[in-house]
Amino acid sequence: MIGGAFALLCAGAVASPTLAQSSLAMLDSLDKGEWQLRFRDGSPARKVCVRSGRELIQLRHSASGCNRFVVEDGRNEVTVQYTCPGDGYGRTNVRKEGPALVQIDSQGIVGGRPFQFSAEARRIGSCQ
Repeated sequence: MIGGAFALLCAGAVASPTLAQSSLAMLDSLDKGEWQLRFRDGSPARKVCVRSGRELIQLRHSASGCNRFVVEDGRNEVTVQYTCPGDGYGRTNVRKEGPALVQIDSQGIVGGRPFQFSAEARRIGSCQ
């Protein structure tokens, strides 16, 4: 019986990542164009060209080749954890308030140093 329970536990562990990998449809529903991020800590605002919405996940890690794991894929909120080999990792939560307004919370390690921020992102026009 213990072997059967262990097999079920292992099967669940293997199946979970597959189930957690989702479409991130909420990000696809955001208006495309230039967005302005305003950081709650008073850091200077930043502009991002949003083409798919996924640009909002790795704001402190611009490198491609990062591995992503979808923790939550809701209608109005997504949480993604990612690892960038040789450059650190992060976990970002994006909450949609409207097609042109989101709240972002992110934390992790980049270049060996910790980061954490909260920001509001709002569409301000077309990408330049």
